[in-house]
Amino acid sequence: MRDVIEKIREELNASADPAVKESGRRFFKEPVDLYGVKTGIVTKIAKNAWKTVKEYDKPEIFALCEELYRSGKLEESFVVSEWGNAFNTFAEKQDFDRFLSWIDRYITNWATCDGFCNHAVGDILMKFPELVGRLYGLAKSENRWARRASAVSLILPVRKGRFLREAFEISDILLRDPEDLVQKGYGWLLKEASRLHQQEVFDFVLKHKQVMPRTALRYAIELMPEAVRKVAMEKEKIAKKREG
Repeated sequence: MRDVIEKIREELNASADPAVKESGRRFFKEPVDLYGVKTGIVTKIAKNAWKTVKEYDKPEIFALCEELYRSGKLEESFVVSEWGNAFNTFAEKQDFDRFLSWIDRYITNWATCDGFCNHAVGDILMKFPELVGRLYGLAKSENRWARRASAVSLILPVRKGRFLREAFEISDILLRDPEDLVQKGYGWLLKEASRLHQQEVFDFVLKHKQVMPRTALRYAIELMPEAVRKVAMEKEKIAKKREG
């Protein structure tokens, strides 16, 4: 297994670009440790490595993921996210605890959060829908990335018409969250829910318009027709006057 990790790191080092590294840092408010490799190249490296890794036993695969996470390198976390797209082929219900522990221990920025939660966590929730209630604990966590994870883990399921009630309940828990990236997370969730349930999302926005942060509101209504957005944006005018 060590050979796989070493090969990944050799390829990442060989593909590192100082300009990409500097540009990448500007996408984050918090410090990030980067090689400086373009996302497309990282994806290619991860997919090539997966051709070997997919033949390993699940404990070995998860051990590799944890070693990549422990490095703290953003691109190595992206490799885990790419592999996570295939976890649903072998994930079992009890693996959800491991995924939650990874969120708590290794997720330190929005890109790592979204990359892992969109697919690996979202897929296992669709495979074992009885697990969705575990997200409420994440939504109430002191860890802001866990709170964002509670929302973005439902992004792909709600696109498929799943977990609408839970999406609203998670959004309600996060409604007044002080963190901008958590607001964007549940706003994104509501936006995706609006693809199939525009009226329900619009009703949610109107119900909470006096307290819903403008960041979340703007995300939530982004896909709605202009006339509908204008009604919701009345909240924006009220908010600006109040904050002014």
